[in-house]
Amino acid sequence: MDVACLGIVVADIFVEPVDQLPEPGELRTTERLLFSPGGCAANVAIDLHRLNRTVSIIGRVGQDALGSFVVSSLQEKGVNTEHIQLGSRPTSATVIINVRGQDRRYLHCIGANGEFSAADCNFETLKGVRILYVGGYLAMPGFGPAELAELFRYAQSQGLITVLDVVIPFGMRDPSAAVIPVLPFTDYFLPNEDEARLLTGEQNVHEQVGALARHNPRLTLVITRGAKGSIAMRDGETIEIPAYSMRSVDESGAGDAFAAGIIAGILEEWPLDSILRFASAVGGSCTRELGCAAGVFNFDQACEYLKANDPSFVFPTGSKSKSVEERICH
Repeated sequence: MDVACLGIVVADIFVEPVDQLPEPGELRTTERLLFSPGGCAANVAIDLHRLNRTVSIIGRVGQDALGSFVVSSLQEKGVNTEHIQLGSRPTSATVIINVRGQDRRYLHCIGANGEFSAADCNFETLKGVRILYVGGYLAMPGFGPAELAELFRYAQSQGLITVLDVVIPFGMRDPSAAVIPVLPFTDYFLPNEDEARLLTGEQNVHEQVGALARHNPRLTLVITRGAKGSIAMRDGETIEIPAYSMRSVDESGAGDAFAAGIIAGILEEWPLDSILRFASAVGGSCTRELGCAAGVFNFDQACEYLKANDPSFVFPTGSKSKSVEERICH
């Protein structure tokens, strides 16, 4: 496998955008309810397969209909699911309510993700893997900083690249206490701007970058900023990339698609600037359709979009995808 995606696995229920929420006791209709697998680990795994990568997922679902639906859907989308464990709790689920002109609203059941722990990740499952991605950290109560730091330390000792993304639950006190001990063993850290603020106490994104980067001089830090793009720091150098303008229907999963783009760029061995531009295009494409994966570019589509819309993006010399470069650029 190119990538092992470890973390939260969820059954998502999306509400097609409505004009307003119903009043108490009122029934309103919507054009569609979309059921799909979700959660950071699942979304990134699905997107990576669309980007021509082999990927497995490590997580937990319940022994229920939603769990069966999630596993079968992941398999249909090309994801290896042999390392998904069955838990005693119901499958984690989220209802995503879209109201036009407003940010999304969520109702979430932690379910089986609450009993997922380091014991579910046998070191043997990482053999032959090039990148270990952990998504939804802090939304898995059974997975603590000591366990994750040890897993990342082992992964690095075996030559894997470690990528960390977090989900900070509402009202969590001092999330930095659970994140900072893991950063010395993290190669890429991908928080969004709100998460970086909660982790550092800093309001300014440039201060956030500096505060997080000093915990590991070898860390590549990327903070996503929604419509403002992203900012990254590596070896003391800061790079800022704007977001691409695309017709947006639903922003759910855009951060996970961005993470998949980062991972694909790492596997291509591109320089950081090219990785960020590619990830920005992949992340933006996610918002074009309802749900977390339907609108996401495949690898060729992302490259074609960049060729047409960003003259600053060029295929680096020696690109792993030379055939794509020849088709698109020449």
